[in-house]
Amino acid sequence: MATPTTSVGADAVLRFRVRAQQLDRPEGRGGPHDDAAVLDLGVQETGPDGARWALALRGAAPTYDDRVLAWTLRGAPHLYRRGEVAEVAAATVPWSEADAAKRIFDASRPLRAAGIPVLDALDEVGRVMREVVTGPAVKGEVSRALHERLPAAYQRECRPCGAVHVFEQPFRLAALPAGLELEPGTSPPVLRPVPGWAGRAATVPPHLDVVRAVLRLLGPATPQEVAGYVDAPVREVRQRWPEDAVDVAVDGRTRSILAADLDTLVACSDAGAGPDLGLVRLLGPFDLFLQGRDREVVVPDERARKDLWRTLGRPGGLLVGHRVVGTWRPRSTGGRLRLQVTRWDGAPLPAGVEREAERLATFRGQAFAGFVEG
Repeated sequence: MATPTTSVGADAVLRFRVRAQQLDRPEGRGGPHDDAAVLDLGVQETGPDGARWALALRGAAPTYDDRVLAWTLRGAPHLYRRGEVAEVAAATVPWSEADAAKRIFDASRPLRAAGIPVLDALDEVGRVMREVVTGPAVKGEVSRALHERLPAAYQRECRPCGAVHVFEQPFRLAALPAGLELEPGTSPPVLRPVPGWAGRAATVPPHLDVVRAVLRLLGPATPQEVAGYVDAPVREVRQRWPEDAVDVAVDGRTRSILAADLDTLVACSDAGAGPDLGLVRLLGPFDLFLQGRDREVVVPDERARKDLWRTLGRPGGLLVGHRVVGTWRPRSTGGRLRLQVTRWDGAPLPAGVEREAERLATFRGQAFAGFVEG
């Protein structure tokens, strides 16, 4: 690999991502702000401050109108444009047998032992799910039906509930290719047929290509970082690396970005070209800005990284300008929302955080009742 001719620092990368992900857009009022670029990669719907809050932060309409919710990358629920559902299904399915085996984790072992290719197994799970789900169906009902219809190689013993279930990842990854979406706002999840489903698309448009979308929204990145985001083997990502990707050095480490975005990245080396330092955003715990696999770039301090990316009880991130400088946690009581906001450097809360807190409370249908001590 040739030595990159372009070199930038971490600040430029973060300014670029704020711009690419449209976190610097004003609050949407309809019109062009009804859409958001992050829908190309899917907006993760985890927790009360999930996909709709992420869209609101980017000036887009925070509704489910004309959008579809489905299990896709990493088996997580993501929101997409409804008109692109067939193309999304094609873009997010495993690329190969090896990729499918990695994406379903330990579920691949009994399948292989039984001589069942993983891709065939996903097709079979999807076929049965499509037969079972003819209208809205709770996940547990679908799981029981799969248990009755599929052989032992597809199933595992679930010790917490003392029952045998179909493996979780094949269940999730087979749903959208079978034409099944998730009903928003349901817990436990409710699956339903995608209206007018005619199968996944034969081709994937460039803007929905997962590797390209990661480079465009979370770039610059390495093949290893893209593979980590997708949950795919690095080799598979390398085989699909865009021909128009160019290498850049980020604080001395080689990463890649799409050639069309190089000038913007370089311009972001100038502090004046990035987001205003007065920009404040309360990022949800699974916001795309926090989903890059180069966490040391997003949050340089190790102790702060451990605080932000907890295994359990993950907080949201406090974004000021282009830097994540702390965390926030909701404290709800009835119709009142209070926030615990912590800056890692101990500095006072930035101007604008109260306005964002009020915005979050309104989004949640609550009244903002002030801040609480950690």
